[in-house]
Amino acid sequence: MIEFHLDGRSGVSPYLQLVQQVRQALRLGLLREGDQLPTVKDVVARLAINPNTVLKAYRELEHEGLAAARPGIGTFVTKTLTDASLAAHGPLRRDLQRWLAKARRAGLDEESIEALFMTTFRTAAQEDIA
Repeated sequence: MIEFHLDGRSGVSPYLQLVQQVRQALRLGLLREGDQLPTVKDVVARLAINPNTVLKAYRELEHEGLAAARPGIGTFVTKTLTDASLAAHGPLRRDLQRWLAKARRAGLDEESIEALFMTTFRTAAQEDIA
């Protein structure tokens, strides 16, 4: 089961962070069709947020066809976002872990690592478009 977390510094609304985390888990194969999402009550207790925030996130996931509520039971994943590239995730994850360890040894903190990764990612994406 997925464990949600919130980043108050991200500038992204809490409900959208929950939606993004479910999408990411679906893409990575961490959540599969039929898996149950945490109950609203559990998410509220763990994150100390308004129940309406969780309900809004779950409604968004339902609207996208990724989840469905079963009254009195919970909310369940109805669709996955994984594709044929899932097999490549393991080796790529190991490469990325080695890169992260190298970045930490070079003295980069978490924010610097994230900034370096995101700028490089965006630059590469722009070069692919050009």
